[in-house]
Amino acid sequence: MKKLLIAQFCLLLMLTGLIVEASAAGLILTAPPRETKEAGETLYGPLARHFTELLGVDVSYQHPGNWLNYQRNMRDDKYDIVFDGPHFISWRMVHLKHDVLVKLPGTLEFYVVAQKSDNSLESLDQLVGKKICGISPPNLSTLTVLDRFRNPVRQPVLKGINGGMHKVFQAFKDGKCEAAVLRSGHYKKKITQQERDSVKILFHSAPLPNQAISVSSRVSDSLKKQIIRSLTLGKGVKESSAIVKRFGGKQTTSFIAASRQEYTGHNTLLEGVIFGW
Repeated sequence: MKKLLIAQFCLLLMLTGLIVEASAAGLILTAPPRETKEAGETLYGPLARHFTELLGVDVSYQHPGNWLNYQRNMRDDKYDIVFDGPHFISWRMVHLKHDVLVKLPGTLEFYVVAQKSDNSLESLDQLVGKKICGISPPNLSTLTVLDRFRNPVRQPVLKGINGGMHKVFQAFKDGKCEAAVLRSGHYKKKITQQERDSVKILFHSAPLPNQAISVSSRVSDSLKKQIIRSLTLGKGVKESSAIVKRFGGKQTTSFIAASRQEYTGHNTLLEGVIFGW
């Protein structure tokens, strides 16, 4: 009996040591490298500092530097709190046991447009071998379209564009490609009626859940509940407002609770494809 108690006590000390070590190491908050390191710190730094206060664990924002680092560090499970798209979240749920906590309201939908005067393009299938402009993978907009072309010898020729949807549409207008991949919101709100009248929609993607925050298995259930409550009802609403407005639109006021089910299955956009992981 005495030996059993000693063994249990030693096990408790070991577990306590692991918890202390994990807490001392802190947690890393990150997001895709869509902005400079300085801009990322301005955008995500307040949220990291809020989480440090809220959770009682040091939370630091880490800018990934570039997409290759982002992908490598994600695969190596170095990130604990991540804000990004549904395909990444779904991948982490499958491979890294992440949980999705909160999301931006609304859905993500994409259009493929071509010039209305181009009689050679009337359907998505006719884009095989044709040049299309889109934000370079692993951006969700382009992957959503390329997912419709699983045969590697029957695909469009992707012209990757940096700088956002505005630059994609400009490249298309400049004749650098025969079609373009646009987010539906950009098509409806950011281009003029005259520009919309000059194009035709070849494809409208099925809606996907919006960008969200997922956390690693190193974040306990009790901390997950605190994060959800703070970002939807508490002080975290204010600290995340810049993120919400940038990616959710001016009318969006806060994150809302997310369910695991709605983010299940979207990892296939990243797996088993040429432009994926």
